[in-house]
Amino acid sequence: MKNLSSRILSGIIFVSILIFSILFSKISFIILFYILMILCLFEFVRMIKLNSIFPYIIGTLLFIFSNILNVEDVPAKTIFEYVGVALFLTIFISFASILFAKKEEVISHLGKIFLSIIYIVIPFSLMVQIPFLNSSFNYASTIILGVFILIWTNDSFAFLIGSNFGKHKLLKRISPNKTIEGFIGGMVFTFIVSLLLSKQFSSLSQVEWIVIAGIVSTFGVLGDLIESMFKRQAGVKDSSNFIPGHGGFLDRFDSVIFAAPFIFIYLQLVQ
Repeated sequence: MKNLSSRILSGIIFVSILIFSILFSKISFIILFYILMILCLFEFVRMIKLNSIFPYIIGTLLFIFSNILNVEDVPAKTIFEYVGVALFLTIFISFASILFAKKEEVISHLGKIFLSIIYIVIPFSLMVQIPFLNSSFNYASTIILGVFILIWTNDSFAFLIGSNFGKHKLLKRISPNKTIEGFIGGMVFTFIVSLLLSKQFSSLSQVEWIVIAGIVSTFGVLGDLIESMFKRQAGVKDSSNFIPGHGGFLDRFDSVIFAAPFIFIYLQLVQ
């Protein structure tokens, strides 16, 4: 009972902070998601046993580079240019750093650096772009909020239906608890909620919300399975214990970081 209470309380606090930061302003949204990116990066770097500061430096510069033009009242274009140069130099230095690594670790070291960038930093950088893609709005907070509502819906109903009715394993070798029934159930309820969102959040059309629901329910599950694969290889149950009863931040964002780039691409094409 104590563990359940702790799980519920930490979940409420986490969701409340996330929703408040999204709705309060674009600056609070960008800052929070930068912090979340660094926390997820820390968990992943520790999971793959990478001892390097370059993922954090490259991640910070790439995040600023991709988001600075969305921030007003700063010499955005000038900073954009300087950050771009700094990002190039940092990537160059990270390549040069392998000169000081042990011969047998060269490819592994460099590969882990760029795996962490591709898996964590790029999805977060694109995720933060999502509410700025609608040309009718400067910052459409309801778009990114709707994405998270769909993610939470898919995760919750996949778990509930899978736990109660699941009989056929989805991918037993990677995640023995996930079932085909849970996957289908999560998808169905995600589509239902997308129809409700289209009535409340007019920043996107009904068709666009339905397509995003399809992306979330498909690629979100793939993201969950991929993180499960990394955890299985690392021999850990959770990415960390930062969130009581929920594991780590990467455990909470594994679905959205894989779905976000596809949502970004879709909205970029239709807007």
